[in-house]
Amino acid sequence: MEVSLEKETALIEAILYLEADPLDEAALARISGLSRDIAVKALENLEERYTRQDSGVELSRIGGGVMISPKKEYWDTLRERYGKKNEAKLSKAALETLSIIAYKQPITRSEIEQIRGVQADTMIRLLLEKNLIRETGKKDAPGKPIQYGTTRDFLKFFRLESIADLPKLNEMENDRFELTGDE
Repeated sequence: MEVSLEKETALIEAILYLEADPLDEAALARISGLSRDIAVKALENLEERYTRQDSGVELSRIGGGVMISPKKEYWDTLRERYGKKNEAKLSKAALETLSIIAYKQPITRSEIEQIRGVQADTMIRLLLEKNLIRETGKKDAPGKPIQYGTTRDFLKFFRLESIADLPKLNEMENDRFELTGDE
């Protein structure tokens, strides 16, 4: 680590420790009062430090930002105490609805219902309240139905940098998510 950046790196680390949400380099520079280049170098120093064997945390890139999180290799051990609270709040129906939205976004309520085979109003309302989904616009179709997509909180909840990091569906799973008939 460059000696001249020790304090700057420590400052960036303290900011990331205190923030609950991922921050991009511009936000880190603004909050710290450092230049963007120095903030980026400090992040590189932290990344180097956290890759060492004696570190239990890593820098996670989520939704275009960075945050400190436990290393993935320790998450199974930590999940019981620190992860179950959030996971227990989503029912199987809510997770199914959320996965449909994640893989098919933007998608309307009626399209979700067509895939699931049951009404989705309650699940959509729950997922909106938890800020895991949001309204993304209106479909150019009769009645202009609202379309839904995932949020940055969704990415954070599932530790994804972007929606492209979702696991790939196999052919059978992909068929299950297809719309049947005409909408």
